[in-house]
Amino acid sequence: MKSKRTAWGQSAIFCYILILWCVMGVAGSGWAGDLKEVKEKGVVRHLGVPYANFVTGSGDGLDVEMVKLFAEHLGVRYEYVQTTWDDVIPDLSGKKVRPVGDEVEIIGEVPIKGDIAANGLTILPWREKVIDYSEPTFPNQVWLIARADAPLNPIQPSGDVEKDIAAVKAQLKGSEIMGMADTCLDPVLYGLDKTGAVCTSFKGSVNELVPAVINGEATGTIQDVADALLAVEKWPGKVKIIGPVSAMQNMGYGFSKNSPELRAAFNEFFKQCVHDGTYNRIVEKYYPAIFNYYPEFFEVK
Repeated sequence: MKSKRTAWGQSAIFCYILILWCVMGVAGSGWAGDLKEVKEKGVVRHLGVPYANFVTGSGDGLDVEMVKLFAEHLGVRYEYVQTTWDDVIPDLSGKKVRPVGDEVEIIGEVPIKGDIAANGLTILPWREKVIDYSEPTFPNQVWLIARADAPLNPIQPSGDVEKDIAAVKAQLKGSEIMGMADTCLDPVLYGLDKTGAVCTSFKGSVNELVPAVINGEATGTIQDVADALLAVEKWPGKVKIIGPVSAMQNMGYGFSKNSPELRAAFNEFFKQCVHDGTYNRIVEKYYPAIFNYYPEFFEVK
């Protein structure tokens, strides 16, 4: 028979190993929790990628201001956690993924680094397999923009998005359209390679696409609505918006599938901000022209 001391020693070793395993597990996965855990920790961690006026990289932006207000609403501290387009979904979900069309392949586990992803994040089917979205917060569409001297004419909106897309594509034969492969700004995704256009892949960053077009490296490029509006504002007289190449999309804030109460709390908060005019005032600060293109999206119901 084993002595009580031996049995106690084995038990102590087992407990020590169990505690060590738990600590290593927490360190490896990062802490993630729902509304209760966020309040207990006293902080909302905002995962963001510097992009357009959603996250400017200078401590402000539409999504930065909204998440700060949400943190204040919850009575917790705001913390910005910078990430990248490749890492934002894994940093939120804890899952390394590979998009396969509208599906997704889980290829590994990674540490969770934030509670909310907000940086002009378009709602896409493959992303919805891994994370949950808030209610739509911003309209989106992919537009073609070109150099001001390009032989392409801005279309007259018809009220039918499919007709508008066809009118844009009808002009593209012989034009060089630059995009970025393996991103949502790949011209092939929108069938531009089938129009007679020469589609090329840009090797720099998203923020360098429009300057490359202005410098004569291509006739035009495709951009999200937000970036296209900023390009016209930043380089007046040098670029022009031709029209849409995609159907309407929406942007939203991303949440872990393990945080339904946090997501619900944000949706209620967002609804109140829309109702009392707070949200539209912040949108006007960063995207004043968006109301001219999608007024119905911002109507206070």
